Amino acid sequence: MNEKRVATAPLSMPESLRGAVTTDRNRRTHNALWAQGMKATWRLDRAGSDRGGLVERLSTREKERIAELLGEGAPFWRLRQEVPRSRHAIRRAVMAIQRPPKPEPNRSRLRLSLAEREEISRGIVSGDSLRLIARRLGRSPSTVSREVTRNGGCRGYRACRADRSALRNMRRPKVAKLVRCGRLRAVVEDKLEHCWSPQQIASWLVEAFPDDPEMRVSHETIYLSLFVQTRGALRKELTRHLRLRHSARRPGGNRLRNGQGHIPAMLNIRERPAEADDRAVPGHWEGDLIFGQGKGVVATLVERHSRFVMLIGLPTTHTADVVAEELAAKITELPAQLRRSLTWDQGREMAQHAAFTIASGVPVYFCDPRSPWQRGSNENTNGLLRQYLPRNSRLADRTQAELDHIAAELNGRPRQTLGWKTPSQALDRAML
Repeated sequence: MNEKRVATAPLSMPESLRGAVTTDRNRRTHNALWAQGMKATWRLDRAGSDRGGLVERLSTREKERIAELLGEGAPFWRLRQEVPRSRHAIRRAVMAIQRPPKPEPNRSRLRLSLAEREEISRGIVSGDSLRLIARRLGRSPSTVSREVTRNGGCRGYRACRADRSALRNMRRPKVAKLVRCGRLRAVVEDKLEHCWSPQQIASWLVEAFPDDPEMRVSHETIYLSLFVQTRGALRKELTRHLRLRHSARRPGGNRLRNGQGHIPAMLNIRERPAEADDRAVPGHWEGDLIFGQGKGVVATLVERHSRFVMLIGLPTTHTADVVAEELAAKITELPAQLRRSLTWDQGREMAQHAAFTIASGVPVYFCDPRSPWQRGSNENTNGLLRQYLPRNSRLADRTQAELDHIAAELNGRPRQTLGWKTPSQALDRAML
């Protein structure tokens, strides 16, 4: 009697047992290879245990043998015969051997090569001075000195490690420092919101964080972060806090306003005291008017020694008599030692300079026509003031209290020409 065969479905293995069986199979294969006298090396597969758990690795001797056979033009079956490993392991070894080497990066002739770094390393071991090593290489001593310093000094310098570090630094694009360091980015954004220029921020960071090299950034990096958004870490809207408020970088320049006329009894700038030219003594001022929309203007006074600024609002008119009266009222608020001279351009608003001199005791000296550089401090300050008083604004709407606040903020900003001191600090020091 024939037995009736009953088809049964294969039993499914639980996940917990499947991993144990796979691991046991790998262990048996590994032990078998060791029993054959083969030095088998294994590593965990990146895909996990679902693809076998462990991946076979060839020894150095086996890789060399495969390279020899490939050089002879041996077929794949011969490789498997000579090296009794799995076809996957041999295939990986063949691909690694036949993979083309990485191309040597294009180095500038200004950069050190690996051979030059090897020469530096040998010179250090021999006890040669860095200047002697540089002479042999035909390089500047400072180039060799910086190379050794940035790579561990004379005791820790290694040519290969230094070359790998140089190649890493050559890679582009790089992560911007303001992206990498959130603390530095927060400080830069805060100072930009207070209308500091990038150069002021970069120089202030050195003074404020002398022992923290991470808190360093150049002004050019700040500009790039603002204007080149693909490399930037700063918000685009921070550009409105810059002096010119441009949304894109462009060449700067001041337009000349040629509104001078005939002024009687002028004193030329060449008659000004010599102490005003070298800025050694405080009390010599430069002045001008800045314009906006409408008829309102603002008179600016800048002290040559300290770059201290005062602002006088003229909301209704800027005729000669009104300008002379308002300037005299403002400048007489100062102590006598700060009222020595005033330099102005040949604009008609100072036609009543004689009345101003009688009221204030300050003589007025006039620049040559079309020579704004003779009042350089005032021209520079007027450019800074455009950050607060743009040309398209109505200056007549500004109160004197607002102008005093703007002057106080400008006098509290550090200046490069003052050794990164503020105008207020420079003027206080000069009064001692």
